[in-house]
Amino acid sequence: MPCAATDKRYNLFSAHLKERFGGRVHKISVDAGLGCPNRDGGRQGGGCLFCDPDGSGSVGIERQLSVGEQLEQGKEVMVRKYKARHFMAYFQPFSNTFAPPAQLRALYDEALAVSDMVGLAVGTRPDCLPAPVIDLLADYHQRTYLWLELGLQSCHDATLAHLRRGHDYATFLAAYARAKEAGLRVCVHVILGLPREDRVMMLATADELARLRVDGVKIHLLHVLTGTKLGEAFLRGEVAVLGQEEYVSLVVEFLERLHPATLVQRLTGDGPRQRLLAPLWSLAKWEVLNAIDAELARRNSFQGVACRIDGER
Repeated sequence: MPCAATDKRYNLFSAHLKERFGGRVHKISVDAGLGCPNRDGGRQGGGCLFCDPDGSGSVGIERQLSVGEQLEQGKEVMVRKYKARHFMAYFQPFSNTFAPPAQLRALYDEALAVSDMVGLAVGTRPDCLPAPVIDLLADYHQRTYLWLELGLQSCHDATLAHLRRGHDYATFLAAYARAKEAGLRVCVHVILGLPREDRVMMLATADELARLRVDGVKIHLLHVLTGTKLGEAFLRGEVAVLGQEEYVSLVVEFLERLHPATLVQRLTGDGPRQRLLAPLWSLAKWEVLNAIDAELARRNSFQGVACRIDGER
């Protein structure tokens, strides 16, 4: 069925936020100055093949500012442009649970102390969630509107190994189970177009997310950036990227296989323009989003129509 509050044929996260808070909620990305165990811990040397050296979503962040200052600056822009009134602090670059709980608490409290901040989104890795951090996040879940954003990328161990993720799918499943036992909302990040994955493998990840009944999902297009191992391989002719039509078709089939209750937080990613090697068509983000809507309409299809959970097909 379409999103109740919009004409979208998928369960739109922004509509959920608007209904919950009585108006649009704007996420503001902040850099907490934390690292990543797959880079700083040296598990596989230098992090994932695709990883932006500056961290995901780092464009435009003035990391020399404190968390509170970054949020105040982001608010000023949002208020001026959109007359925004509600905000969420999104701890985005690198692994935002990669610190002692006391340090994390200070960072999260600093964010919530900013006026009109209605919640937190904390991005991290499944191998960076020890029990004390889960307990900390559970405390914030009771105090505010909290999302844990967990990078999976693929459910296939062969892919994760090739990407040098530093963890396997079982590690993700264990972290996800602990998070859900603590009552947390979990948004899972996946990437379509990863090297060595075909369409069947990519859609199998959708089936896994449906089986898990994840609360939210962010679907990313593989971006090839300068300064990454993936970028080096692309320049050597060793990596192919998806075309726009192929990506749109994949996203539609991915949505069809998701559980209908899963909130869709993203359908394509934002690569830094100045460092993007491929695919260049991804720079026209609204064109891609409109094409996804058009393809769903052409098929007269909706999120969840091909969900493979028994009794919910």
